[in-house]
Amino acid sequence: MPEPISITVKLFAIYQEAYGQPEVQWQFSEGATVGAVRDRALAEHPKLEAWRDRTRLGLNLQFVADDTPLKDGDEVVLIPPVSGG
Repeated sequence: MPEPISITVKLFAIYQEAYGQPEVQWQFSEGATVGAVRDRALAEHPKLEAWRDRTRLGLNLQFVADDTPLKDGDEVVLIPPVSGG
């Protein structure tokens, strides 16, 4: 059975508004991907579904594809499009 891994999820803009905090700590099964982080956020806050295809995914300060595997202690960033100056 896969071991659980713990990650930090940094939230920006609409994600931070939905959760009411700048970051959360989540656990996933070993072998989970960065996309699973986004999918969990959308499942917990369905109003964010409109941002699914426009959210950039960051892993440890680099943009990555949603199929990138997670490791224990990783930091994932969910970045929706942001406007303003």
